[in-house]
Amino acid sequence: MNIFSGHIATIQVNESLSLVSIQMNEHITLQTIVVETPATVSYLQKENPIRVLFKETEVIIAKIATPQISILNSIEGTINTIEKGILLSKITIDTSIGVIVSILTTQAMDKLELAAQQKVVALIKSNEIMVAE
Repeated sequence: MNIFSGHIATIQVNESLSLVSIQMNEHITLQTIVVETPATVSYLQKENPIRVLFKETEVIIAKIATPQISILNSIEGTINTIEKGILLSKITIDTSIGVIVSILTTQAMDKLELAAQQKVVALIKSNEIMVAE
């Protein structure tokens, strides 16, 4: 599990859903959809510190920034290590918010020709990010 700390920058509410923007550092803001609102849980308040969690299998890897895509959460980094398996491979990426781990099929990794020290972009869908106090 990828776990990072940030603080709530904005909250947009519609019925029982909240679109929460989380400031990770001065350059990275992530967004997530939460099935709660500030009225139903106390931790959903602007400026509150928050933990951000997402599974390694939910990190999509791209070799270049892709502005014409529906995934809003993108974090640039450099591949640190690759553990290549028969079916799955594990990639660690050094980013400005810390080390992100991605697990993807070895076939996809080979197709992208990923290698250590290569610049990549980690993409995470908003509905795959969890938050905790």
